Amino acid sequence: MQTARKQKVCVAGASGRMGHMLIDAVIASDDMVLAGALDIAGSAAIGADAGAYGGHVTGVAISDDLHQVLANCDVLIDFTRPEGTLAHLAVCRELGVKAVIGTTGFSEAQKATIADAAKHVAIMMAPNMSVGVNVTLKLLELAARAMSTGYDIEIIEAHHRHKVDAPSGTALKMGEVIAHATGRELKDCAVYAREGVTGERDPSSIGFATIRGGDIVGDHTVLFAGTGERIEISHKSSSRATYAQGSLRAVRYLAGRNSGLFDMFDVLGLNQADAATP
Repeated sequence: MQTARKQKVCVAGASGRMGHMLIDAVIASDDMVLAGALDIAGSAAIGADAGAYGGHVTGVAISDDLHQVLANCDVLIDFTRPEGTLAHLAVCRELGVKAVIGTTGFSEAQKATIADAAKHVAIMMAPNMSVGVNVTLKLLELAARAMSTGYDIEIIEAHHRHKVDAPSGTALKMGEVIAHATGRELKDCAVYAREGVTGERDPSSIGFATIRGGDIVGDHTVLFAGTGERIEISHKSSSRATYAQGSLRAVRYLAGRNSGLFDMFDVLGLNQADAATP
């Protein structure tokens, strides 16, 4: 019986904590092989073996040469910064390399650039690759439909001190899911800051609160506060390993697709649940 060819994966941000997790996950997988590792120009990690930090000898050197590295890969996994991801994606588009994007903090214009690239290569983009987070998003969609009136909705998120964007991409995605489920656009109802005399709460708003400190991997809670009752839907991450495993599921999902923009609902089959709902 013919053995299926392993997917050749490149990891961007190879010297970072998430890059380490992704490299470990790829090395441990049975159906993928680490074919490339990228980092920013001038990084002290350039030239080192991509698995050295974990005691692995992969034979793959960390590089800043996008064309040379991506030319030998089927798919790029990128959890870096918006500008870096877009630079990587431009080369992916040129070379026909698929992309799994976990980077957050994109502007609307940058998201449009990604959507345009998806006409040429398959892209899976999600602010959070965790299976648990995406199931939580589905639960929030259901809750928001049932509690679209009479409940105040607040989203509280906490992350480590090094996170540079706020609110988190996951928190924003939660807001988008809730807004969409209630027939609104998040940009029209989001409240990101409160200070001083703000007046009574607008019942149609979705509020956000951000906490940064220590080494918190990622905590998210959505509060539906009504009269006489309160519902809280929470997800707490204790390890980035969940993001890495979700990313590998995304790589497998893209294997049979040449173009298109997908998310983790597609990967996990959660959009099919919508189609099955009368």
